[in-house]
Amino acid sequence: MRTLTSGVLAILILAGASWLPAQERDWSKVAVVPQKVVEGIYMMTGAGGNLGVSAGPDGVFLIDDQYAPLTDKIKAAIAALSDKPIRFVLNTHWHGDHTGGNENLGKAGALIVAHDNVRVRMSVEQFMAAFGQKVPAAPKAALPVVTFNDTVTLHLNDQEITAFHVAPAHTDGDAVIHFKKADVIHTGDIFFNGLYPFIDVGSGGGIEGTIAAADRILALCGDQTKLIPGHGPLAGKADLIAYRDMLAGIRDRVKPMLAAGKTLEEVQAAKPTAAFDEKWGKGFLKPEQFAGIVYASLKGK
Repeated sequence: MRTLTSGVLAILILAGASWLPAQERDWSKVAVVPQKVVEGIYMMTGAGGNLGVSAGPDGVFLIDDQYAPLTDKIKAAIAALSDKPIRFVLNTHWHGDHTGGNENLGKAGALIVAHDNVRVRMSVEQFMAAFGQKVPAAPKAALPVVTFNDTVTLHLNDQEITAFHVAPAHTDGDAVIHFKKADVIHTGDIFFNGLYPFIDVGSGGGIEGTIAAADRILALCGDQTKLIPGHGPLAGKADLIAYRDMLAGIRDRVKPMLAAGKTLEEVQAAKPTAAFDEKWGKGFLKPEQFAGIVYASLKGK
């Protein structure tokens, strides 16, 4: 995995990955920008995973919270939409670009909700094998207070908001959030719109599970469904179909090479992503790096 490790780590240093020191980023230059999805529901971009916001008379429901240094900017952006408090924060998984603001918001009174495995992983030191990086245990105030095994439903702002766990996909603690009445779904990092995704094999994730999770989300989608991806622009059903087909196409190219005993370097040299690189290969993961992730996932390491 040496080729994958050094290459991905270099890219993520530039991208300001969550497990790197805060001084790797100039947070003053990050703008937190809201985008209306439907009435009362917004996607927010900044640094890290896309945020979801439900703002209404019952208060604010926030999906993910990016990095700790951005909490004040996130609160200010939300305050421009609602004068109500942030009552709930739901983490889509444990990575720091989605949970970094937990401690700040938890201390401010928000109730943090996540899948059981998110609390388990955040409670102890983690080792990101793909990057050779240790992630320290989160402070108590950052840990989810309410955890769930399969589903949890909140009734807020005239919405039935259901978060459901999927079998290991991006990680082993992924949650998808479905605003049924509004026909909006936040996918977390199961879906990277327009770029090759990071699949955290060391945290239980895998290519097969990511494809299965995409299929499960697609089963909920109609032609008008709005999708807030973990990364990338606001999306619709057609975007997720294209993403799912890309994942399956690359898996189907790598799997026989693995069965034939090809090494990582041989698989990367064969360019199994070539048919998809023009559309998907211009993000923070380069084609050979994503091929390496698929290889590692199918190999079981």
